[in-house]
Amino acid sequence: MKRIAQFFKVSETEFLKDGTIDEYDGIILPRRATAGSAGYDFFAPKSFSLAPNETIKIATGIRVKIDQGWVLKIYPRSSLGFKYRLTLNNTVGIIDSDYYFAENEGHIFIKMTNCGDKPLEVEKGKAFAQGVFVEYGITVDDNCLSSRVGGLGSTDKK
Repeated sequence: MKRIAQFFKVSETEFLKDGTIDEYDGIILPRRATAGSAGYDFFAPKSFSLAPNETIKIATGIRVKIDQGWVLKIYPRSSLGFKYRLTLNNTVGIIDSDYYFAENEGHIFIKMTNCGDKPLEVEKGKAFAQGVFVEYGITVDDNCLSSRVGGLGSTDKK
């Protein structure tokens, strides 16, 4: 299996813009549950509940250094999507390899909505999302030389 990425915590200074020191100290780096798992589980840095039709944005405290030519795709955990109709607000989170170098240190945020009809409770330290690394290609006539500066939505503001 090719090893193409590594997870890190963002700096304490960066995380404290959106979270608390207690949450920061409890951050668990994403990991696979089994040797056959494609997805890396993301763990809740704090307990949260979502009523039906309620939305939350989670500051994960995680950044990832990814080899060029690869992307990390973020999804809700399958069980939460199935049982609660938990969805990501952008349907699939896309973490590009150059996001690691963004002004916010590549801090990964996950915004979700409970589209189901029953409340969802997630305890601190429990897996709530998963990330899958995928290789991608570019067109033969691609000539993009731009560099990322910001985070979400920054690539169309040049």
